Amino acid sequence: MKFKLIMVFVDQDRMEDVLNAARDVGATGATVIHNAQGQGLRRHLTFFGLEFMGARSVVLILAEESRSTAILNSVTQAGRLDESLETGIALELDVSRTRGLSEHIRELKKSPTNP
Repeated sequence: MKFKLIMVFVDQDRMEDVLNAARDVGATGATVIHNAQGQGLRRHLTFFGLEFMGARSVVLILAEESRSTAILNSVTQAGRLDESLETGIALELDVSRTRGLSEHIRELKKSPTNP
């Protein structure tokens, strides 16, 4: 069974929407990293010329390959990622090897590709 890793960098106030959207189209779980910070295309300067880097959440979704496109499209829409420069990004990476998924794979084989 092949897997993809979907990484979603999104404002924390949209994280729940992203998680729900992913689950609705077949994601079986996710890991969330809170309070990630980074720089975007443009710097946001505040008092005394200091740069403001707002907190983001990083949502990591390991998805079976046949479900990954639907999940990526769904989280993009739920997170409103294409609305402006500041809303976040999502990306998909190929996963060459996994460990610890034997029981997950058995369950995935029992369920249909599209829930």
